[in-house]
Amino acid sequence: MEPKDYIVAKIEGEYATLRNVDGSGEIFIAMALLPPGTDLGSRLHYEMFTYTLV
Repeated sequence: MEPKDYIVAKIEGEYATLRNVDGSGEIFIAMALLPPGTDLGSRLHYEMFTYTLV
């Protein structure tokens, strides 16, 4: 899977909606899989099954 960048568009309890920076789509993911400190509007980089804050 290729590296991608996301912006946290919505947080609903234990889950977040991430929007591709290029606007090509969204994914729904558990907050437990995201790095500590992730909040609404955070920018995330996904690579090798790991999310990091940018």
